[in-house]
Amino acid sequence: MLKANHSNVLSSLQLPSQLRRIVDRAPAVIIPEDCQELIDLALGGAENSEFEIGYDVPGKGWMHEATAVRCRNGVAVNYTDPYMRRRDPDCMVVADEGPTDKLRYAERFEEPFLQLREKVFDWLACQELIVLPFTAGGHTTGYGGLLVAPANAGFFAAGLSHLQSMVPRSQLSADFPLRAVIYLAPPFRHTHCQGKQIVVHNRTGGLHEMYAFNLYPGPSAKKGIYGVLLTIGEDEGWVTLHGSTVEVVTPYDNIVTIMHEGASGGGKSEMLEYPHREADGRLLIGRNVVTGERRYLSLTQGCTLHPVTDDMALCHPDLKQRESKKLVVTDAEDAWFVRVDHITDYGVDPHLERLCIRPPEPLVLLNIQAVPKATALIWEHTEDAPGKPCPNPRVILPRRIMPGIVDQPVEVDVRSFGVRTPPCTKGHPSYGILGFLHFLPPALAWLWRLVSPRGHANPSITDSADMVSEGVGSYWPFATGRRVDQANLLLRQIVDTPRTRFVLIPNQHVGAWRVGFMPQWIAREYLPRRGGARFRPEQLKPSRCPLLGYALYFMQIEGTQIPHWLLEVDTQPEVGTEGYDAGARILFDFFKRELEPLLDERQLDPLGREIISSCLAGADLSAYQRLIAMLDIDR
Repeated sequence: MLKANHSNVLSSLQLPSQLRRIVDRAPAVIIPEDCQELIDLALGGAENSEFEIGYDVPGKGWMHEATAVRCRNGVAVNYTDPYMRRRDPDCMVVADEGPTDKLRYAERFEEPFLQLREKVFDWLACQELIVLPFTAGGHTTGYGGLLVAPANAGFFAAGLSHLQSMVPRSQLSADFPLRAVIYLAPPFRHTHCQGKQIVVHNRTGGLHEMYAFNLYPGPSAKKGIYGVLLTIGEDEGWVTLHGSTVEVVTPYDNIVTIMHEGASGGGKSEMLEYPHREADGRLLIGRNVVTGERRYLSLTQGCTLHPVTDDMALCHPDLKQRESKKLVVTDAEDAWFVRVDHITDYGVDPHLERLCIRPPEPLVLLNIQAVPKATALIWEHTEDAPGKPCPNPRVILPRRIMPGIVDQPVEVDVRSFGVRTPPCTKGHPSYGILGFLHFLPPALAWLWRLVSPRGHANPSITDSADMVSEGVGSYWPFATGRRVDQANLLLRQIVDTPRTRFVLIPNQHVGAWRVGFMPQWIAREYLPRRGGARFRPEQLKPSRCPLLGYALYFMQIEGTQIPHWLLEVDTQPEVGTEGYDAGARILFDFFKRELEPLLDERQLDPLGREIISSCLAGADLSAYQRLIAMLDIDR
């Protein structure tokens, strides 16, 4: 490994006593100056092109965890255990005694966490260490963090240095506002965590400790930091939303900013993609799964996209949320953790392929096949088994290399919510009754964010074919606190931003039509073209199912009319009112199951209690409209 000792750089920092003992005892402490230094650490030295990452585990011997390969476009890392190539949805536990609805470490593992905590500290004190300073939540917040990791886990540190704002060694000062520490200790997965990915959150006063017992950065460097921001926001009265945000510029220079939220698979990444076209340039609107009929849209010139956020949208009070009556967001990350499973060959996504093949700086690639000193290609995915590619190949893309990126905070004009929907027919009814585009009153938009359905054929889950909730805000799997507190924060945010509209958009199916992500791509073209134009009375009408808000009767883009039956699913002959109403009952039962437990929470906002009670009583659309006044629904 690289030999260095920068522990003196930390002497002026106000470190907790346990961390001070670790860095004082460690044989070497490396505080990196730049990402290239971390890339060299990831390979065990600047002269190496391949490096095996592993640890001596008591009772098990040497455990080979991963192999890093130096490529022309960065460092490619492959895990030996296929289980480590994706995030375990049950990885989070809470160690402290603070308020939480999450499982505590002592409940899951039947031992006090403090004993393991001391063992982790003792183990780290015997390692050559990387200590990486960073700023959680981007440059806006000033929430300082430190990663404390064994030096042979340089690729993990490199990934974190991209995902969050790395503070170079030369810029670290005595007033560094330390708010979070990540302790990376991979061997304890095998000795104390039953071989599972486990990330322990320990909220200790003004410091949030996170213990990562695995080398996959998804649960810790990515979603773990999200949990830190949610915890801080819960204490301070703000939230980091789970959504992608894009400035959309029409061919007529109108600009509309859309934030797309939803559970995994809900289309957040796709909202930043240009629509996929057929070989002749047309857009395939959909294919009828019963008749095989296809419908196309000719769109000669589409809108231009300027990405703002990919996954974590910071809604910090310093962004002056209430001045414009619109939600104001900025990116909570410095890089994006992009899954490339859909890129299976050259030419699928030329924009992303170009960025990854010839990047302006070294990238960190995960679960991608690689040969030393060659270019790692993002469509050559590591195989979990012969002929079975890993479903979770990733590349960490720094925002600064993304073309057209927006770095300043933006006002959100439209908040959309995405739902994966199955096919629905009268013979096989389902909740796939959403039309291409629905407008929601704010009260109803809040309810959709409480239930956050994962939906049909989700690539991230295999445990159920039914409608499953991702939890409050769709970020609940990463939160450390209580559902009711997050529900109240989301409600206050909606009430305080009455000039931001809400829409609901399905993907995969609209009734009997297979549509993929075309509804949100077409909605993204349609809404900015309308700008502030009013809807005519015959264009917007209450949906047959009140949970779906208002439906469009008429939708036209560049002279092409979207078929009416794709806007109101009950008019499809394959569905009809019988199939639609059966699907509406499925949807209502899902809402009822997810919302009823919140009524047992005494701390639930009174307005929220009234909204949920109205929903469970079968409220019509006018009731939701009265509960929170919606501005500009007719504009």
